[in-house]
Amino acid sequence: MRIGKLVVALLVAALTLPGASAIAEVHQQPWAGRFDRPQHGFAPANTVLREGSPSDAGLDAAPIRAAEQFLTSWAQNDPATGHPHFSGAVGLLAHDGVIVDRYATGQALRYADAAGTELPADQQVPMRADTIFDMASITKLFTSIAVMQLVEAGQVDLTAPVARYLPEFATNGKQDVTVEQLLTHTSGLDADPTPSLWQGYADIPARRKAVLDSPLVHQPGTAYLYSDINLMTLGFLVEQLTGAPLDQVVRERITQPLGMTDTGYNPPASKLGRTAATEYEADPPRGLVRGQVHDENAWALGGVSGHAGIFSTAGDMAVLAQTILDGGSYHGARILRPDTVQQMLTDYNQAFPGNDHGLGFELDQMFYMGALSSPVTAGHTGFTGTTLVIDPESRSIAILLTNRVHPSRNWGSINLARETWATSLARAMAVLPVRGPDAWFSGIGNLSTATLTTPALHPTGATRVEFDAFVDTEATDPLVLESSTDGITWQPVPLQASGPGAPAGTVTALSGHGHRSWWRVAAQLPAAGQVILRWRYTTDTSYTGRGVSVDGVRVTSTNGILLDGERLSPSLSAVGWARKSR
Repeated sequence: MRIGKLVVALLVAALTLPGASAIAEVHQQPWAGRFDRPQHGFAPANTVLREGSPSDAGLDAAPIRAAEQFLTSWAQNDPATGHPHFSGAVGLLAHDGVIVDRYATGQALRYADAAGTELPADQQVPMRADTIFDMASITKLFTSIAVMQLVEAGQVDLTAPVARYLPEFATNGKQDVTVEQLLTHTSGLDADPTPSLWQGYADIPARRKAVLDSPLVHQPGTAYLYSDINLMTLGFLVEQLTGAPLDQVVRERITQPLGMTDTGYNPPASKLGRTAATEYEADPPRGLVRGQVHDENAWALGGVSGHAGIFSTAGDMAVLAQTILDGGSYHGARILRPDTVQQMLTDYNQAFPGNDHGLGFELDQMFYMGALSSPVTAGHTGFTGTTLVIDPESRSIAILLTNRVHPSRNWGSINLARETWATSLARAMAVLPVRGPDAWFSGIGNLSTATLTTPALHPTGATRVEFDAFVDTEATDPLVLESSTDGITWQPVPLQASGPGAPAGTVTALSGHGHRSWWRVAAQLPAAGQVILRWRYTTDTSYTGRGVSVDGVRVTSTNGILLDGERLSPSLSAVGWARKSR
């Protein structure tokens, strides 16, 4: 869902400094701390997460600190509603193997009922860095990894019908649905079982049968529809082919090898004290849900399902994310081959623009990936308020875990917090000027306009404009160059841009994200007695990327150089822009 204003985001750190050798290793990487140096391929397979600070990874701490303040404000009561956006949150940011921030705010347990009655202060439980969260749909990634392990073992063919492995799935015209279509949500299955599994089914076998009997609502491969049934089915497939319960498969093949000791289904009672509470449920009559899976369908299946049920911490999820960045291995344990990870991060849904999806992983979703979004940025969200973002191009991780359904799922969306947190890490990375010591930068929020305007120029013939632009915005937030003879009426100037990801041909607006490169831009204006130029960056109601930078402005005519931005004479008038050296 699209929502309002983007605030720069990320997390707090109270981290132990790494040793001198670790710091040296970071600074040996010429791209470390750089947003404009996209990486290709996996991180070195021996990259193991270590504690550090933003400066250890070459990052600017200011955007991260601003994001921490934003999270804290959202864990406090909003005067407009009388309640917070979420009871509490834990965030983690990592770049190039360095955990640069861990931040906890608010309460893991705060409310006694669905109305929002607060527990006495001595009964509330604060968030901490190792709070355990119900990960909700992020569970789907674990199921997808388990499926891909079977693909590697030759036990599953992605293009084969699911019914080859689960014959009972072929009911209701599903005989041709493939494993790949389940992983990419193009199977044609509905979003959820109807009715819910906890209603009208006597036991778990009956509920499993209800899932496998689910009918199609689209012809397979003709539409994208995000579906819990897809991953429920894949969970059953994993159990069928391994001969073991799904929770055992995940433990033995994923979490145990990776040392994710706080990750798994149905957490033990001994960990309840550091588990975040979720919703107070009256239907079904479960009361305050804490330490049991929130998702009703997973609960009806005994807490273990392919679509929901995993509990984890920010630290454990960072290990999984680094495993993906490393190409499927971590600290000597390999759970996937590099080529398999590459498959999982490849968009299989090009026929459904905006619904980019790998095998299990969502791709390029700005609404929660923010400025870390790119065609290869992978991640997932969970209904309970959890978020995982993995950015291979900057070898970065952004994790935000909240209990936003505590005590009610109806208290609103947290997508702005998700976007803000990820974007703060992107803005902590540098975009260095390409000419001179600094460049003009605008990182305005939503529903805003920034202008960079020349004084009146007086060419004697045709005017040529050249400049460099670094543009990281959504398509509806353009940078345009405009001209005027009087400073009142403005006309767009046709532009030609060159560089990785630049638009082809002649355009009147520059936008885009994921390329992370400077473009060289040129324009030609007809002869005029007087001309004023302005660069205008305008945003719409939702989503902003890292922002826009302009550098190397040069305006010439037959009477010579009219403006040279590197010499700052004559000067440009800036509204919403600032000179930045990063």
